[in-house]
Amino acid sequence: MQALLGVFFHFVGGFASGSFYIPFKRVKAWAWESYWIIGGLFSWLIAPHIAAWLTIPDFMHIIRTTDSDTLFWTYVMGLLWGIGGLTFGLSVRYLGLSLGQSVVLGFCSVFGALIPPIYRDLFTSASHGTISQMIASTGGQVVLLGVAICVVGICICGKAGMMKEGELSEEEKKASIQEFNLWKGLIVATMSGILSACFNFGIEAGKPMAHVAVEQGCNPLFQNNVIFVVVLWGGLTTNLIWSLLLNFRNKTFGNYVDKKTPLLNNYLFSAIAGTTWFLQFFFYGMGESKLGNGASSWILHTASIIIISNLWGLYLKEWKGVKPATYRTILTGIATIILSVLIVGYGNYLSE
Repeated sequence: MQALLGVFFHFVGGFASGSFYIPFKRVKAWAWESYWIIGGLFSWLIAPHIAAWLTIPDFMHIIRTTDSDTLFWTYVMGLLWGIGGLTFGLSVRYLGLSLGQSVVLGFCSVFGALIPPIYRDLFTSASHGTISQMIASTGGQVVLLGVAICVVGICICGKAGMMKEGELSEEEKKASIQEFNLWKGLIVATMSGILSACFNFGIEAGKPMAHVAVEQGCNPLFQNNVIFVVVLWGGLTTNLIWSLLLNFRNKTFGNYVDKKTPLLNNYLFSAIAGTTWFLQFFFYGMGESKLGNGASSWILHTASIIIISNLWGLYLKEWKGVKPATYRTILTGIATIILSVLIVGYGNYLSE
């Protein structure tokens, strides 16, 4: 029952992540950086603080009394993840929900599985959970098989994108994705996928705070909420600086007070998008606390996002007008990535 609850919570979190960009489509006459920063204030500052306040007594005291090394690495992982989150927004902007999410989360799963064991082999004296131990163990070999299949799935999705690029006119491509740009999108999606894996590393770095929260009477279901506060400070720092720079460069500071735009509507839907985005990790933390396996939880989380985001992509007709062969190709790529994610999750399970 605990495992089933964990899977359910991960699916709810995946639904939130796969759906969060939809409200942004209701924002009118604002530059991308303007609605991204308003949504981000809710994603990375307001919502996580409210969640921690509601679920963890005196969470700021826990943060203030945590050792500096733990806070530093949790925050730094958040900074790096913030770059991934920023480029994720750009990848959806250029590729759409379906292709963008598939490529980003495919890379995220790959690097989330490989970076920790490589780090342990090169920079620590650990004998468990290293890349050499993975190569020598059944569970590790299954993980590496899943990683290889994931790379194949990413390539298939990229192939589908190139087929779409060649088949549709500029007007048809931009009918569902206004700023469609395959190569620019693939570049930022690759960067996003690599750096987005740092969120999971931030959770691991901040585990001492979660342990203190439980010791002080917090429901273990919500123990990760105190970690999210610090990780998301890092994400807020990265995204705030970049978005403000874009506001300055593009002269779009006026968006926030421009009465010619539907201001209330824009603020409301940006806030909904940002809050929905945070809910993915609120429920991720609940799922991870039930399954008790950070790596497998991360894999399950990314799989659910891929499924939901692609259902949205189909609903929004992002592949409308393509030939049947192209449509089959993107579905094959998505299915391959989902299969790879499940294989990696099973491999992590065998390794426990």
